[in-house]
Amino acid sequence: MSSLTEKDRPIVQLLLNSGTCPRCILRFCCVGSQMLYRCPYKDLMKNLREFLENNKEKEDTVCFDVVDPPCKRIRLEHTEEGPDDLNHNRALQQIPSVNNENTAIKNSALKVCNVCLGILQEFCEVDFVEKVCQKVRSSDYQFTSFVFSVSLPPQLSVRERAAWLLVKQEMGKLGLSLAKEDIVQLKEAYKWIIHPQLSEELGVPADGKSLFEVSVVFAHPETDEECRFLATACPDCFKPAKNKQSVFTRMAVIKALEKIKDEDFLMHFPCPPSSPMNLSVALEIQCNNGAVFVAGRYNKYSRNLPQTPWIIDGERKLESSVEELISEHLMAEFKADSFNFSSSGREDVDVRTLGNGRPFAIELVNPRRIHFTAEEMKGLQQTINNSSDKIQVRDLQLVTRSAIGRMKEGEEEKTKTYSALIWTDKAIQREDIAFLDDIKELKLDQKTPLRVLHRRPLAVRCRIIHTMKSEYLDEHHFRLHLKTQAGTYIKEFVHGDFGRTKPNIGSLLNRTADILELDVESVDVDWPPALEN
Repeated sequence: MSSLTEKDRPIVQLLLNSGTCPRCILRFCCVGSQMLYRCPYKDLMKNLREFLENNKEKEDTVCFDVVDPPCKRIRLEHTEEGPDDLNHNRALQQIPSVNNENTAIKNSALKVCNVCLGILQEFCEVDFVEKVCQKVRSSDYQFTSFVFSVSLPPQLSVRERAAWLLVKQEMGKLGLSLAKEDIVQLKEAYKWIIHPQLSEELGVPADGKSLFEVSVVFAHPETDEECRFLATACPDCFKPAKNKQSVFTRMAVIKALEKIKDEDFLMHFPCPPSSPMNLSVALEIQCNNGAVFVAGRYNKYSRNLPQTPWIIDGERKLESSVEELISEHLMAEFKADSFNFSSSGREDVDVRTLGNGRPFAIELVNPRRIHFTAEEMKGLQQTINNSSDKIQVRDLQLVTRSAIGRMKEGEEEKTKTYSALIWTDKAIQREDIAFLDDIKELKLDQKTPLRVLHRRPLAVRCRIIHTMKSEYLDEHHFRLHLKTQAGTYIKEFVHGDFGRTKPNIGSLLNRTADILELDVESVDVDWPPALEN
């Protein structure tokens, strides 16, 4: 075991004797060779035995062979109980000297590790790796790489602190020091061992940037209570949270351990940590694919179809929506858990969207299938269009999360074109509305409309009508084509909303006006890219 040096001998003996597994010993000896951690457990024990036995002829260098003999005060604890007992006086427990390395190694081999609670023992073996791979295969995901994540019991951080204090004391006797940052992290060592095995079994590489995640959640119920003393010592670190079952999260425990002093820690927790009776358990083995984003443009031809489900007080008002007519087919093909729909603005339930349509994007959460060719996307688009005469989609394509930002930029910055059918109470002639064609860049002050006040904050918004073109129909009806700033409330611009939008068509014509029909003719956002038919 070439990565261990003379200065590591007393540390190896000390940790073995306290019930620490070989891989955790390597971590505390700051061994950075990944290959060593991947050695079979029995081979590691054998190598440690040989490493210690090779030192027998050097008994004159006591600091490398055995732990220093206990001081007088520690001897007293074996003969009497009282104030001089260091276990009661909150100091490091004395580990019996390791005069027989074979005994120490034998004891360590039989015990669940007192630091990693068995995670670097049982859960590095082929049986557990195969169990993880069976879960991945049965989940039926498409993936070309994977990232492996581990959730560890928070009490492991407490035990790691205790083991570090033990090793630090021993190294201090040698005139050496050990920073916590120098210890190989348990997660890192575990991934060194697991990654090659998973990669070989699954046939794909491990990649930290992969969108496909395989995660394991470990727990150790036997030692769950070990963190509780920190809540008394550092109460500010443990705040209840609505989405957390326990205040003793890993991050909260780490934060508390950073604040607590060594002497206070030793008052409440044994050093070295005791050996548990049971191994950790793998509570969950989960798979998750990163979200896939699909974008396109939709036309809405119905005046009785909301963009999103229309539900009031738990009661559904209309049977479907644009969102659902599109997403149900995407959900089925991508085999996703859920979805999130977004678009460049929205139209009312009674408003049609014509022309090139309105840009939209759908986030498909945790999809099982992620690879689609251009032809397959075209076929999916056709399936959506054949399913309903209320909507049509075009330019359906896979996009990145960052690309969706271009769609959102258009909500306020771009222009939109509308066609409105308007009624007036007083009779009109062509010349009565002709002046509207000459109005350019008309500035409006629009107070939040009454119809949306329940979901929008009360405010006065400045909006611009860039151009208008009137089309006379009869004495009480005309059609008005408008090009406006995105975000303009067109219905309110026509009827005035009881004076909340100024000026308005009614005030410009000096008569009562109302809107009968409204169509969105174009949404001037150059996204997503147009595709060839």
